[in-house]
Amino acid sequence: MNTSQPLPEENEIAPSETTAEPSQPRRKFRFAPAFWTTASILSLIVNIILIIIVVVLASNLFTLKKIVGDQLIGGLYTNFQLMDAAHITTTIPVSASVPAKFDLPLETDTTVVLTEDTYIPNAQVSVYTGGLQIMNARTDIVLPKDSRLPVHLSMVVPVDQQIPVELNVNVDIPLNQTELHQPFVGLQGVVAPFKELLDPLPGSWQQLMCGKSPSAFCKSIFKE
Repeated sequence: MNTSQPLPEENEIAPSETTAEPSQPRRKFRFAPAFWTTASILSLIVNIILIIIVVVLASNLFTLKKIVGDQLIGGLYTNFQLMDAAHITTTIPVSASVPAKFDLPLETDTTVVLTEDTYIPNAQVSVYTGGLQIMNARTDIVLPKDSRLPVHLSMVVPVDQQIPVELNVNVDIPLNQTELHQPFVGLQGVVAPFKELLDPLPGSWQQLMCGKSPSAFCKSIFKE
């Protein structure tokens, strides 16, 4: 008995090959959406970083403007102006000895008092006593001590003395009328360009956003 199975024909397909599972479709990678998504994220991150940098720089700019512009440059300019308009006021004590040498003319009427009995020879006297009258007689007389005599003085008195002087002299010197005026004006001219450069810069967020004359609404949003 021949038990061998018949061979399949060459053109006949095996059953296992006809029943294979179908392959799943591949997903196509889309480059453009991924690129724009990545670019948007990076742009957002960069913008946030730049905003932070701008905020920090602006805050430092406000501080720098306050220190350099207002305090340093503005302070120097204002003080140079005040120094030029200032006055030197003080009291100077004077203690000195002033020589006095001159001739003093003296012409005056006065009364002198005799300090002792004074003998006057050959004086011309007139005596009226009782019935006796003596007119313009020459005689020697003695004037007693403490007699008061009205006299007329007419003389030139030489003066040669050292006169002590003690006094306080008040001094008021305006600096703009001295040689210091020109240096003070020159210093103001040196500082003025920097002051004019820094003055327009904002000193706070309110000035930056609202300007030099902010409205009430802007003030309420950006408070200094």
